[in-house]
Amino acid sequence: MTEKINEIIAVLKDRYPTAPCALHYSKDYELMIAVRLSAQCTDARVNLVTPGLFAAYPTLEAMASADISDVENHVRSCGFYKHKARDIVQACQMLLTDYGGKVPGTMEELLRLPGVGRKTANLLLGDLYGVPGSVVCDTHCIRICGRLGLSQGKDPEKVEQQLRAILPPEESSDFCHRIVLFGRDCCTARNPSCGQCPLTMYCKEFNP
Repeated sequence: MTEKINEIIAVLKDRYPTAPCALHYSKDYELMIAVRLSAQCTDARVNLVTPGLFAAYPTLEAMASADISDVENHVRSCGFYKHKARDIVQACQMLLTDYGGKVPGTMEELLRLPGVGRKTANLLLGDLYGVPGSVVCDTHCIRICGRLGLSQGKDPEKVEQQLRAILPPEESSDFCHRIVLFGRDCCTARNPSCGQCPLTMYCKEFNP
């Protein structure tokens, strides 16, 4: 498995030399907000919404004191906007009251924040703090790693643990970002471009 995962990582690195987060942000709490908005919503849609939201509330203090109904209006097009608006304001309040105005750097602390689950926490740990072993287990990751035989099942936490066991810790965060890119332009959910795929030799669906 070690040789296989290293070869897959090398192919993805060659295809995507850089592995940036698809969400746009300039401050740590802005990434936290963007990830919350991305739940069951495309990153592209989130990137259209956040500039207006961040302009209306340009500081953490402003976001924490925002009227939730106004935040709802800003994020309505992201879906589940009532829950997301509430979580955003309450999480920003907790950053101020409990964490000195900074997004915390441990899984335990992050999971205390409203609306932050393991996927969000892993992304924040990997992108903000470079924590080794951060595995962002989204739908792309679950689908593609299952196809490649790197994981089994569709439970995000179980897949996360399976990948933690085989991914080099220093590669895990970038690997997940590259998997997202790969899932968008090649290994799509419904009509994967198998003819152009550089990983077909590892794919269980291509080689049943």
